[in-house]
Amino acid sequence: MDEQMFSLQRGSVPLLVSMPHVGSAIPLELQQNYTPEALQVEDTDWHLHSLYNFLPELGASVLTPAYSRYVIDLNRPPDDAPMYPGASNTELCPTRFFSGAPLYRPGCEPAPEERARRREAYWQPYHAALLAELERLKALHGFALLWDAHSIRSQIPWLFEGRLPDLNIGTAGGASADPAITAALVRACAAHPQRTTAVNGRFKGGYITRHYGQPARAVHAVQLEMCQRVYMQETPPFAYNPALAAQIQPLLRNMVADALSACASCYEK
Repeated sequence: MDEQMFSLQRGSVPLLVSMPHVGSAIPLELQQNYTPEALQVEDTDWHLHSLYNFLPELGASVLTPAYSRYVIDLNRPPDDAPMYPGASNTELCPTRFFSGAPLYRPGCEPAPEERARRREAYWQPYHAALLAELERLKALHGFALLWDAHSIRSQIPWLFEGRLPDLNIGTAGGASADPAITAALVRACAAHPQRTTAVNGRFKGGYITRHYGQPARAVHAVQLEMCQRVYMQETPPFAYNPALAAQIQPLLRNMVADALSACASCYEK
């Protein structure tokens, strides 16, 4: 493991942006177990660093991993319990593409011991860093907002029917963030009616949102699952489209800033 496990840029405001699926590396010692297609890591949350390039200006902390979700999914619970019972789910150590096709060569899927090793080697360090940064921000400011940033292809029949809305806001059905934060996000999106939006629809937030979002402890969490069609090419070579991105970035910036402002308003004396 010669690559840095994750990158944490500490900011100055009570906002931590986690991007758990932007990693694209697969360790050399594991690559022989995957299909050749899997090594292209097509289910990556591509180009979020570029899309969220305004975060330093906002003063946000940003946490990103080096390794692909195909190694371990940082947004799944450590016990690998399904996030969406009754629907197709990806695992803590995924064995399938979003298409449902196998990621591994026959007989090369990770055994329980290997899954436990990956949890300790990759999952735990990321979550330790995430928790420590939330605690640091909370100690400094009295509260913290966690923004869990994701992107996905707009049509994936194995995971969901039809075509996703452009912007999918998740607050664990309202449990992970104060209602004022959700209301602020809805208002921000309403100012851009050309964008389709869903709140706690197919994507309600994964483990990170559900586990760390604890409003009673002054930590609020929001997941945004954005369709990749609004800023990039959804098919290989998965190219970033700066012109498209420039159209969505003002709304995205407003959403993050407005969520932080609404969160802060909950603690004004």
